[in-house]
Amino acid sequence: MKMARMQWKSRRTIASFLGVFFLYLMIRANYYEHKSFVFIPRVPPNQVWEFVADFSNMKYLNPTIIDFNIIEESGNYKHWKYTTEYSEKLSHWPNLPNHALAHFDVKSSPVKDVYYIYSTHRTCLFFGLYCLYTESEFKFGPGNSTKGAACEEYVKYQCPTLLSSFCRREVIYQRRAIMENLKKKFENNI
Repeated sequence: MKMARMQWKSRRTIASFLGVFFLYLMIRANYYEHKSFVFIPRVPPNQVWEFVADFSNMKYLNPTIIDFNIIEESGNYKHWKYTTEYSEKLSHWPNLPNHALAHFDVKSSPVKDVYYIYSTHRTCLFFGLYCLYTESEFKFGPGNSTKGAACEEYVKYQCPTLLSSFCRREVIYQRRAIMENLKKKFENNI
């Protein structure tokens, strides 16, 4: 009887340890990176930069954005900062909304016709109990030619290890939608 009780306690201890370890793997977040690019012919880089910098255009560019609220803003045309809260639905899991707080730093570069949008995002799921972080650098410049805008974005995002393929699909979906919608917007205006 004592031996059976010890075996049961050992099994329970091992099962508890494995459960905690699996839960740790589920919520432990690593950083991943993604780069995207689009060239928009015959449009100056500053026009594209201005359009993307205005967060009200993000609902057009990113179909996952539901709503937003600008909380704070300051600066001028050459260096503008703002903070926004926004809600979005995931493209591959639309029943799980998330809420984010993002800080944007919008700058023109001392280099002629080069512009940047830097942003950091704190995205929370499950009623704010689980939050992940993202950093982005969006660069707008003339590219190889002075007759158009080269738009490139570098995103560094956090995701739980076991959900990395899901997060990657989500990031690719959103970045692709943003770049395609950006190109459509300016192709229609040419």
